[in-house]
Amino acid sequence: MARLICVYCSSSDQLDAKYYREAERFSRQLVAHGWGLVYGGGNRGVMGVVGRTVKAAGGHVVGIIPEFMKTRELALDDANELITVTTLRERKQRMEERADGFVTLPGGIGTLEEFTEMLTLRYLNLVHKPMILVNQDGFYDDLLRFFERVTREHFKSTGLHDLFTAVNTVDEVWPHLEQPKPFTADELWRERKAAG
Repeated sequence: MARLICVYCSSSDQLDAKYYREAERFSRQLVAHGWGLVYGGGNRGVMGVVGRTVKAAGGHVVGIIPEFMKTRELALDDANELITVTTLRERKQRMEERADGFVTLPGGIGTLEEFTEMLTLRYLNLVHKPMILVNQDGFYDDLLRFFERVTREHFKSTGLHDLFTAVNTVDEVWPHLEQPKPFTADELWRERKAAG
């Protein structure tokens, strides 16, 4: 089975068409680079575009969706694997377990919450998989400025910036997935060797 990229993205149907176009282009590239997809299992918005495009291009699609969303007919039923879970927390955990890397496309508060949770797990040295943030048309500029302030005012160490790679286009994603930026956890979170 192909390695799986976990994709975090929007379920909104109200976006500028450029976000759907870029998501479609990203999804075709994902398959061309030999990856499969694990994602939230939705059939709406950018999520739907990603899932359908990967499947149409011959890629393997793993959708993980909570029952309450499935009952509203929000699931991509023709995913290769459609896994139903109880809660959003379980969904995130199952996606993390299946993923070999993470790509965040433009999205809203759900996307941001997924990205920052994974960022926290990386910071705590609990996850060691590459993370890419696609800053299409400067969508995440304010978030990146916030991270600069967080480190400038010592809420986090400067190592925060090594937890993920921000790129401007989907074309830049693939080299960073294949050769992720090295990250050394802060001393507090490094594994300690047993004494003696």
